[in-house]
Order: sequence, then C-alpha cells, then structure tokens
Amino acid sequence: MRTIDLESLEIFRSVVTEGGVIRAADKLHRVQSNVTTRIQQLEERLGHKLFHRQGRTLALSAAGHKLLPYADRLLRLADEAESELRSDLPLGTFRLGSLESTAGSRLAPVLSKFHRLYPGVVVELVTGTTGALLKSIQSFEVEAAFVSEPFSAPELQSLPVFEEELVLVTARSVASVAAPSDLAGATLIAFAQGCSYRRLLEQWLGKGGAMPTRSLEFASYQAMIACVAAGTGFAIVPVSVLKALRATADVRQHALPERIRMSTTHLVWHGTPSVALARLIEMMAKKA
Repeated sequence: MRTIDLESLEIFRSVVTEGGVIRAADKLHRVQSNVTTRIQQLEERLGHKLFHRQGRTLALSAAGHKLLPYADRLLRLADEAESELRSDLPLGTFRLGSLESTAGSRLAPVLSKFHRLYPGVVVELVTGTTGALLKSIQSFEVEAAFVSEPFSAPELQSLPVFEEELVLVTARSVASVAAPSDLAGATLIAFAQGCSYRRLLEQWLGKGGAMPTRSLEFASYQAMIACVAAGTGFAIVPVSVLKALRATADVRQHALPERIRMSTTHLVWHGTPSVALARLIEMMAKKA
C-alpha cells in the first residue's frame, strides 16, 4: 500500500499558500518543473485534480480543499515529533477554539500561564458557538476547543473544566420574569444558531409556550448586553461574563430554573493530542 509522503504534502501546501507554482518553487528552492511534476504525481496517486487553472493562477478544487487541512495536520505533527525528540517542551503553532464567553472571562489566566510555561508555542485563538467549534475540530481546523453543554459528539474526547451560572438579563425597567409567558412579545437577543446557551433558553421558552417571534443575532456579548440594556429584548448570559464586562449594573438579572441555571464548559478534542494540547489538558485537569 502506497502512502502520501510528507515532501509532496509540503509542496502542495506551498503552492496553496504562495498562490502558484512559481512562488512555491522559489520558496522551496526547486525548479518549477519539479514542483509541477510532484503535484501531478500527487494527483495521480489520489485520483483527483487538486487545482483548477484560472488564467495565470491556480485555484483549489474540491479535493484540494479536502486535502489541505489534512496536509496542515500531518506536517504539524511531523514537526512536533521532531521537536519532541529534541526537546521536552512543545513548540510551534497551537490552534485553539473557544466560546466567546469563555475567552472573555476565563482564559486570560490560563493562556498566560501556558505562555509562561511553554514560550515556544504560539496560540492562535478562534471563537465561535459550540456547534461551529465542534465542526472546526472535526475538520481539523482547530486542535481543541472550549464548548458548553448541551452538545453531542461521541467521537470526541472531553474534559469538564468550568462551571458557569447562567442568568436571564433584561433592561432594568423589567421588574421580574417568573415564567416564559412574561417574555411574550419580547425579542430574543443571542448568538447565531449553534449556541448551547441559546438552545437551553429556547427549550425553556418552548416548554412554556412562549417562543419569541423575533430574534437579533450578535457576535459578541458586549453588543448583546448593550442592546439588552437599551430595552431591545432579553438574553441569556453567564454571570462571569457580566462581571468581566462590568455590566452587572447595566441590566436586570433574573434567575433561571435550576435545571438550566448551571452549565459545564468542556475542553474537547479529537484523537491523540499534540504535545501542546497534551500540556494544556494536564493544566486543565489539575485546575478542575
């Protein structure tokens, strides 16, 4: 059985990142014909065209898009294997995903300590909803991510790391919210679909027969809370985020039912962790 060699993957990735054969050849110190031949050999081995020619430029084909994250991962693992044998410390780029709330209220001391212990690692942090982050892990766009319950990903490994208290927030003019019916006609302010906290809130509203007829979607808690404070609608947020943004006085907090009030944040990953991820897992396990 023939396997893809790392040198071919490096050439393929260079053509992608450099935008063409000529610049890739210069970067790799190879003649152009050699780069072209190696790409053709890789295409023959895989049985798919990896590029489409558009004038003088090359564009990735569907197969090329599928191969690229695997090439990145395999080349990174090869670098890590070599680094691990030469040093006990992790090196290189570590792509990590996180919820917006976790990044804003929990990760500063964690990443500060990680950087202090492993200065050779460059952490690239990507934020998103739980749904989006799980897809990023499965497609190898990030190595691991901090996501919240509820989620279902049996193929992934996970470690519970933080407990979050969730509250319903409204404008200060709203005296109380005792039941979903108290929010009838109000606007839901939330992240896009895929947000676990939003799912919890919608389940509570649905059981009370008070699903909102309108929703506004934002990409940050700062914008969401400002909109709630202005009287536009209601939202669900972790108490830790309100404290981190110093926004506790800007909105009115309403307790949620016990079954959805507490939510656990998990660090999740796929397969054998890289050296950098293994160190982060060790750190979080001790913290938990």
